[in-house]
Amino acid sequence: MNETDLLDPPPARPLWLWTLADLALLLVGFFVLVQATDRQALAKGLREGFGGKPATTAAISTPADPIPLASAAAGFAPGSAKIVITDGLLDFAMESLRDPRVTLRIAGSAEGTQADSDPTTGSAQILASDRARATASWLIAHGVAADRIMIATPGTGRRIALVTMSFTGDPVRKQP
Repeated sequence: MNETDLLDPPPARPLWLWTLADLALLLVGFFVLVQATDRQALAKGLREGFGGKPATTAAISTPADPIPLASAAAGFAPGSAKIVITDGLLDFAMESLRDPRVTLRIAGSAEGTQADSDPTTGSAQILASDRARATASWLIAHGVAADRIMIATPGTGRRIALVTMSFTGDPVRKQP
């Protein structure tokens, strides 16, 4: 053993631990910055900083399509928007809406034949929209909250209004 060994004691902690601690503190600081700033302005700055195109207002404010999980349907007579069949629809809606992250998405449809179209205009799309609105009105009249219902673009195929339980995520909370 020589004198230089006594003057240079081994480090108490490995050097990589200091690097890891620095990285962790930088990450904490970044997340604090993200929480403290305007998120849309931060996203815009990051997008432009990496050479991305600026987003339009419509792209920022338009929510993504919800994730469909289960469905039930209301049935209709040909050429009519009056509900004929509601087997289990109300129970399905009430059970689905127990979760606050879920909404009901209603898409009316029509067969697209001459017999199954709007009697006034002859349009299957208008009849499908009327069926979706009639189903939404029926659900609201039976106690379903109106703000938990979305009416989607009508389709063609059958004489129904398809009610889909969709996962939309946590409700938006207002900043104090």
